[in-house]
Amino acid sequence: MTTHQEDLGGRACPDPRLWGKERGLERAYPVMCHLLDVAAVFGVLWDVLLSASARERFAGQLALQVEDCRAVLSFWAGLHDLGKITPVFQAQVASLFDEVRADEAYLFAPGAERDRGFRHEVATHWSLATLLAEEGYPARRAASGAGGAKVPAVAPWVGQLLGGHHGVFGRLPAAQLRLPSQYQPGLGEEGWAQQRRLHLAELRRVTGGGAVPQGVLSADMAVVLTGLVVTADWLASQTGAIRSVQPAAGSWRGTPAEADAHWRRACAAAPGLVARAQLGRASFTAECFGEMFPFAPNPLQEDLVGHLPGLVGQHGPGLVLVTAPTGDGKTEAALYAASVLGRAAGSRGMYVALPTMATADAMYGRVRKFAETSLGGVRALTLLHSMAWLNPLYGQAAKDAAAAAVDGGRAGEVSTDEATAVVADAWLRGFRRGFLAPLSVGTIDQVLLGVLPLRYNALPLFGLHEKVFVVDEAHAYGPWMHRLLLTLLEWLGALRSPVVLLSATLTGSTAASLVNAYRRGAGFLEPAAVAPRYPGWLYASAVTGEVPVSRASGSDRRRTLEVTVRQVAWDVAAEPVVPPRSGGRRAALREELSPVVEEGGVALVCCTTVGEAQSTYRDLCAAFPALAGREGGIRLLHSRYPADVRQRITSDCERAFGKPQAGQPPVVRPGSILVATQVVEQSLDLDFDLVISDLAPLAQLLQRAGRGRRHRRGPGGRPAWARAEERPKLVVLDPFRRLQKADKPVTWGSVYDVSLLMRTSLLLAERAAQGIVVPDGVQELVEAVYAPDFVDGLDAAVMRELKSLDVERVASARAESDLAGLVGIKGPGDIEGQLHLISRRLEGVTEELLTTRLGADTGRVLCAYVQRDGSLSLSPDGADGAVPGLNGKALSRDDAAVIVAHTAPVPGTWVREGGDAEKDHPARWREVSTLRDVVLLPMTQAAGGLWVCRRGDRMIVVSEAGLERK
Repeated sequence: MTTHQEDLGGRACPDPRLWGKERGLERAYPVMCHLLDVAAVFGVLWDVLLSASARERFAGQLALQVEDCRAVLSFWAGLHDLGKITPVFQAQVASLFDEVRADEAYLFAPGAERDRGFRHEVATHWSLATLLAEEGYPARRAASGAGGAKVPAVAPWVGQLLGGHHGVFGRLPAAQLRLPSQYQPGLGEEGWAQQRRLHLAELRRVTGGGAVPQGVLSADMAVVLTGLVVTADWLASQTGAIRSVQPAAGSWRGTPAEADAHWRRACAAAPGLVARAQLGRASFTAECFGEMFPFAPNPLQEDLVGHLPGLVGQHGPGLVLVTAPTGDGKTEAALYAASVLGRAAGSRGMYVALPTMATADAMYGRVRKFAETSLGGVRALTLLHSMAWLNPLYGQAAKDAAAAAVDGGRAGEVSTDEATAVVADAWLRGFRRGFLAPLSVGTIDQVLLGVLPLRYNALPLFGLHEKVFVVDEAHAYGPWMHRLLLTLLEWLGALRSPVVLLSATLTGSTAASLVNAYRRGAGFLEPAAVAPRYPGWLYASAVTGEVPVSRASGSDRRRTLEVTVRQVAWDVAAEPVVPPRSGGRRAALREELSPVVEEGGVALVCCTTVGEAQSTYRDLCAAFPALAGREGGIRLLHSRYPADVRQRITSDCERAFGKPQAGQPPVVRPGSILVATQVVEQSLDLDFDLVISDLAPLAQLLQRAGRGRRHRRGPGGRPAWARAEERPKLVVLDPFRRLQKADKPVTWGSVYDVSLLMRTSLLLAERAAQGIVVPDGVQELVEAVYAPDFVDGLDAAVMRELKSLDVERVASARAESDLAGLVGIKGPGDIEGQLHLISRRLEGVTEELLTTRLGADTGRVLCAYVQRDGSLSLSPDGADGAVPGLNGKALSRDDAAVIVAHTAPVPGTWVREGGDAEKDHPARWREVSTLRDVVLLPMTQAAGGLWVCRRGDRMIVVSEAGLERK
């Protein structure tokens, strides 16, 4: 008997001396109170976030009535921190532990309290198998009395699930779980076990969770439950939330009456916590296309409007795949399809995934506007990528989230915006919380974290439950990400979450793999025949598994792409002062761009690498000095600028080359050239009179060509040489003059596969003369460039080399895909009740390797400019102020945000050579997770005014062309 029980006349109650929270509080908070708080918040999340069908699915799998299921799962949620009733956890605050350890009832092995590796969530896992078995939960898989059906081992499964509330599901031997204290001294001896037993029993009594489940959840519903428990824990753990219900000092004794009173307080406070965090359900209120958009649908959109609602009404929600050229309104088609699917599925929101941060930024404003006009309910919208706060539409408050690691991701007070607000508030912007918002726009890699064995990988999956998942540019992912996307689609099929996939160029086999992965997750294992139409769309039901015949739609933008292929010598590296050689790339660019210089109009020159874009920019400035001397005459856009500079350049380009403003008279734009890399391929709504591109795989060339004469500008809107708006021109600079591997420029490295480049070169040589009819001829070309019989009839030497290169390409793609399958988690059907498989990681595969796509060679730098007094400034002239964190002072959130705004991505080799860990990573920066990998580069001014920093035997240089290494 504890001394506390003696004080209560021998009555067994949860000991009030056992604390659950204390950081940031005036006094320690009893663990019993925290368990009740989380159970109360969970109940509200159950009511607010889940649809009736989801609640019924939970109840059906656990063999419970829906109301009993709510109470039982609230009870389970409260149990998440039962492992804090251990000597290891309690000893973390010595002053609180002293009184308990002096009580003879609380015995433990010498030194057990110092085992900091025995975390409290692991203790929860260890404890619950036995304790729940004592409460009547099935502890071993055995035959039931009803037809001999197997009853799963529920008790250890619940322990495993709740042991994962800090992001990792463990695996413990079943035999040891039956005698936990004998195998794990950190649990303490009988006094500790008795208190865990008392806390469990009291929690069960107060919550009403007395029903005993006879089943466990499927893997997909298990991650949903985990997400609900984690969210409830985070909400209830806010210091403000605790203070609002904390018993008065010295008043808490843990009696049943006090527990009941606290439960009433917690239940009264919980709805406010959920509402202020903007957690809730959005609703797809607009039904008609005209309610969503202020224009009539084009042929693709009209076909969706005419047929998708009927198919969904007959077969239920599922997946829609839209294939159409760039500029044909796929985004609006996707949002309309999402609305149809979302209403049918009772979805609570939407996640729109894009390939890059730039494309996500561009999409954010469009989704925000759509939410304002077409959605109801709780419409909080988050932008999810590492530089989200730089998006001006996302607002100043997002800066707090970008630097949230300064305070460990703990948000402060939460403001009380109205439920219908579209901008997400502070709580949702906190670390790892963005997925919980009803609406999100983000990069695809953010959600693919859910299918990698990373801490808290259940949260992205939970975040997509009962939401419509929209994937733009579904063709833009390599074998690694494609394999992960297939696994994610399996999970979404199991979750019955609707999906919309968009693509401008997608082969039939790739389309089939995406559709059938989703169907497989929904329980339809036999692959369906999938033949996408272009332009067009197809639908697959998650309810019946049916895939009706793909629909072809018309297009009001039928165009013939005039393709000119110029086989050139690759002289990019030549200095601008060197006269261009006949037949070289430099001479070809001067010839093709001369109409822009002489008659006006705008042109895009798309390069393969940043270095070649920088060289091309300088060469064109030397070739056309008058144009370069005019503001905006020649621009340069690539990724190797500081983040804030790139954001400014991108905005300038959108103004200069974007969609014409309604109501403005057509006018020929003054001569201007944009030199860029692949950053212009996706999402940026740019419109050029001429597109020139280095050779790239066919799909990328078609994407770039889609920026040519993209918008109708009318007879006076283009120069005479580009007046034919329905016949845009694409010039391809092709280095394969001899059609052999050696012709590929060395500077291209592994940017593109050489066999695809050679196939594209051959295909264009054959088809360019008659032009490419868009959209009608696109699908046939995309299929042709990958066709196995492509090599038939080629010259014998070319055939041999291309066959060899094809073998390398296929093997490389398979290896990358297999590696993703090896290190990623499995589909839900392969996991069943073995939740540890969601967290299992191969030996040697670290979280860092996984999150950088297995070691992608990149780094981030901040260029700090040495001033005359020796100080380091954020700008050459010192106007942007000193670099934060170098004076020994702790960084504020604003400081961290300023640093991130001035960072630029560079190849990893740039920063590894000549590195010095102490100087590269200032001590205060290392305290902030968003800054730990940022390398400080002290830049000094050299002759000629350039700013340079020596790394090893090379110099990193900053100029108007961005960062370079010489």
